Amino acid sequence: MLVSATLLLIVTAGGFSLSYLISRDAPLLWRIAFGVVVGSAVFGTVLFAVSFLTGFGIAASAISFVLTLLPLILFKEKDLRRNALADWRKAKGKLQGANQKKIFRFAYYLFFFVLFWLFFQQAMYETARGIFTGASQNLGDLPFHLGTIFGFTDGNNFPPQNPSFAGAKFSYPFISDLVTAAFLKLGADIENALFVQNVAWAFSLLVILERFALKLTRDTFAAKIVPALLFFSGGLGVFAFLSDYWHQTTPFFQYLQHLPFDYTIGDKFRWGNSLVVLFITQRSFLLGAPLAIVVLQKLWNIFSDAETGRHGDAELEPSASAGTFFKKAGTTKQHEKTRNIGFASPRLIIPVSFIVGLLAGTLPLIHLHSLAVLFIVTACLFIAKPQKWREWIAFGIGVCIVAVPELTWALAGTASRTSEFFAWWWGWNKGDANFIWFWFINTGIAIPVIIAGILYIFSPRRRQVVNSDENSHARDLLLFYIPFLLCFVLCNTARLAPWEWDNIKILIYWFIGSLPFMAIFLAWMWRKRTALRVVAIACFVLLVSSGALDVWRTVSGQTKMQVFDRKAVLAAEQIKAKTEPGAVFLNAPTYNTAVALTGRNSVMRYSGHLGSHGIDYRQREADVKSIYAGTSDADRLLADYNIGYVLVSPEEKALMPVNEEFFKKFPVVVESDDYRVYKVGQAANSTD
Repeated sequence: MLVSATLLLIVTAGGFSLSYLISRDAPLLWRIAFGVVVGSAVFGTVLFAVSFLTGFGIAASAISFVLTLLPLILFKEKDLRRNALADWRKAKGKLQGANQKKIFRFAYYLFFFVLFWLFFQQAMYETARGIFTGASQNLGDLPFHLGTIFGFTDGNNFPPQNPSFAGAKFSYPFISDLVTAAFLKLGADIENALFVQNVAWAFSLLVILERFALKLTRDTFAAKIVPALLFFSGGLGVFAFLSDYWHQTTPFFQYLQHLPFDYTIGDKFRWGNSLVVLFITQRSFLLGAPLAIVVLQKLWNIFSDAETGRHGDAELEPSASAGTFFKKAGTTKQHEKTRNIGFASPRLIIPVSFIVGLLAGTLPLIHLHSLAVLFIVTACLFIAKPQKWREWIAFGIGVCIVAVPELTWALAGTASRTSEFFAWWWGWNKGDANFIWFWFINTGIAIPVIIAGILYIFSPRRRQVVNSDENSHARDLLLFYIPFLLCFVLCNTARLAPWEWDNIKILIYWFIGSLPFMAIFLAWMWRKRTALRVVAIACFVLLVSSGALDVWRTVSGQTKMQVFDRKAVLAAEQIKAKTEPGAVFLNAPTYNTAVALTGRNSVMRYSGHLGSHGIDYRQREADVKSIYAGTSDADRLLADYNIGYVLVSPEEKALMPVNEEFFKKFPVVVESDDYRVYKVGQAANSTD
């Protein structure tokens, strides 16, 4: 773990330096979180480019680490060094002299850190019996990511081909896995590399999301609520849990230790808890989400003319009443002059919007859906405030400089059919259910609370007691919410991916954009008389209890799913030792083929992954079955697909007829228990 943590600190240092181009008033903790996320994104993007010149390996990884550290040169500027020292002194001051506020702040971050530590320990762990995951939705995703990572480290898969569909461009956003692969090349092990990165990215998301909410709400208490509403998101599954408990005899706490299934995702519920269905399964989103929120925060600053002074609105105290709910931060003349400049010196002036655009431009190969959301948001903000055209254009130019080359590369030669990524589709994943009822049971009281928050900030009574600046802020907040609401409407009227459930990758941003309104309303009720405070507590508990059950089920290790048994792991080790990197394998079209652990590409793996990526796999699937059946076309198909090796294992025999007599003419290069690998490349070519 020490190697992984050290390497992560290196990329964080470069990203930390860049934070001073973005914000001059941010607290140190936010800068570190920014450094983790942006450093990882920059490192992965640089590594992708460098690997085209040198090939992926130790040299490319080392060069990319050095290049990622180049922003440290910014500290040659005296002003930036002074700001960094001031941030350090301020951070130390927050740790000195214990009081109730400081204890609460420490306990808040400690709680989430421990939560992420325990939660992501379940993403992958290896025992004497094989490789396991403790996350209920990670059974198919873990081997997919392992196959991608080992493809870089052991399969010579660069430039990346699709490891699950050999011969096609790998258009899936893979930067997060490329970063992990670099860690492995420099001495880390896979289990610790995944764990350290996942925990660091998740905790950074917490810090970045909290500050984003603070910018929008101008309320520290509301901002503290927002991460809990995201990480414990869910619907009304808690009532299904109570019903299940009531109809059995096990004591309550013992029943909690043996939850039968998830209560936010399954047959009845489709809006799964964000940690369970997104952040632990989709590593691309775990890195892409905090990066996108960093960009969204800066877009908000541009849109709203946000002005924060030397102390910054991170120092705001919870407001005392509805009349002072929004509290404006002070400003200074120095900040007024430089708030729209990323880095100002006599030699260099770079607009913040351009720098942020460059960061957003890395998203195509990190998380493309996040970039799509940013496009929607920016387009709406441009329409709402065209007078900001200079900032919007600078942002767009920055995005295009990085994103266009990435998209051009990714789309050239891809097997994904773009026609599969749009179709009119009503109600997202509701099936035959009533639309309103579907969203009510899946999100619970979230939508009513969102509406209540909007009505509260625009209530005539509140508007009469606040000043014009606060009313202007409220109007900007509502306008800023429109693109997120548009995402909700779009995802409920169209299918934006071959598998309609994948709309959640955009829907989750509607939820993130809605969280400030939810937090505003809960914080307002909390500050009122006792009756409303009780209502606020009840609402909060109802909003997070279903998700908390699913998170608890993962954290407590109740779900133990074997992804690869020990025989598959041992067979994979022999395959790596006895076959050449870059070889194409024929194996069963399943998610957990042993080939995924070798880094070798497969003719075809899991059809569910391929279909969700818009790949038409039907002919290839039929050809795979023909080869295993040893039909008259089998030799020709082996040559057509440039297959070097064929795996025959229990997975192949369980999924399709296997004519082992056909393969006996080929030499066996690996034999491990009931796993056999036949070398077919040369023999197949000789029969043509």
